[in-house]
Amino acid sequence: MKANLLFLMAATAIMPIKVLADAISVEQKPVDDAVISDQRIKLAKNTEGKGFGPQSPRDIDALDGSNTNVFSEAPASTQMNLCNIHFHKNAEHKGGEFTQYAGNGDGKGYMSGYRYSGQLTAAELASANQKICPSTHGALYPGDTIEVHYVHSTAKIKPGPTLGACLSDSVKNPQLRVETQVYVLVNDKEAHDFIKLTEHQKVNGFHQPLNIPGNTGKPIQYAGSTTGPGYNEKGSPFQVTWSVRPKVAKVDIASVGRWCEGNVFNEDHAHGVRNLVMNRALLSKIQR
Repeated sequence: MKANLLFLMAATAIMPIKVLADAISVEQKPVDDAVISDQRIKLAKNTEGKGFGPQSPRDIDALDGSNTNVFSEAPASTQMNLCNIHFHKNAEHKGGEFTQYAGNGDGKGYMSGYRYSGQLTAAELASANQKICPSTHGALYPGDTIEVHYVHSTAKIKPGPTLGACLSDSVKNPQLRVETQVYVLVNDKEAHDFIKLTEHQKVNGFHQPLNIPGNTGKPIQYAGSTTGPGYNEKGSPFQVTWSVRPKVAKVDIASVGRWCEGNVFNEDHAHGVRNLVMNRALLSKIQR
């Protein structure tokens, strides 16, 4: 999404709010552990006793959580409308095949997350000989990990830019579900084509993504929130049902570059990530 990522959502009034993917961050060197620790302390302090629901992202292999706020589980994505697709550099979630820590970010989550822990060939890691999805915080390279969010809404809408596409004049507080897939970028035209992975059309009356991989494990479903580095020190007030696939798929990096050159979502770069939420009081219990 563009740097002016904002969308309007309020119960009784319209107000700008950052959600899910934050604005472009400025490239900086990794920060000390103390900065991340301080952000976690502030998150706990700023949410304590204020009634925030469970937060995201999280370790999908850790089932524990003590947040008692509950909300209705969103319908299956096949009964909702795809409203937005965007991606983050490095996986926001941890677990499954993405457990290698990518390193501390710049105090806004950049570079936080987990990289693909599998083995890649020298050919797959060969230079793409071009800048892929460049932005002020850098470009993408073979071997990089991205976490793609296929956002769905119960509102009667059509896919479009920013999460504003998930709302309608008739429904300002729709149920939201994010179908999540982590990919590793490789220099291989035989790998998944990102253009195809993001294709969508109406199916049985609902806008649907057509080609999310079906062989990357049973999705881990849990109750959480919107994400993005803007929530490193404060709680997200939004309720989201998450479905996170535990296995990584390979995607041709050149196809990601072509997608960034033009798509209905106006996406042209990878977004930063929110620190992994580790506070049990801010996590729901995962039922398997």
